[in-house]
Amino acid sequence: MSGWLLEPVYWNWWVLGVALMAAEALLPGFFFLWMGVAALVVGLALTVLPDLGWTYQVLLFAVLSVGSIVAWQIRLRRHPTQTADPLLNRRGHQYVGRVFTLDAPVVNGYGKIRVDDSTWKVVVDQDCPPGTRLRIVGVDGVMLRGTVESPPATGG
Repeated sequence: MSGWLLEPVYWNWWVLGVALMAAEALLPGFFFLWMGVAALVVGLALTVLPDLGWTYQVLLFAVLSVGSIVAWQIRLRRHPTQTADPLLNRRGHQYVGRVFTLDAPVVNGYGKIRVDDSTWKVVVDQDCPPGTRLRIVGVDGVMLRGTVESPPATGG
């Protein structure tokens, strides 16, 4: 087994496992954790089967990596993570149900509203003048969908 960096051989897999887990702490994606666990398991398998050939080691690592990642994804689909604020990173969805006043007229179905410190494009099914109150009923990508809540107040 000459050519290996560390003896006994399982240390190589354990070092790789720790390095992959460290990469998980620095990079997004949640894949390196499972690859790190797979590397640790291969190292553990080598303590039991020290004569396991390198091709079987790599095959076992690949199967365990892909299998654990797929199993984790299936688990997440069946049991999604619950958070205290499910709309935290979905800013547009936070405005659904709220009523805002048009800053710019709706022309050809598109207008603009002011929300806090930003301006949002809004899609409405009818043209209306500035000052019209719109209730936000949904989100289409980066645009809000609204319905007319009340006509604009007229001075009189």
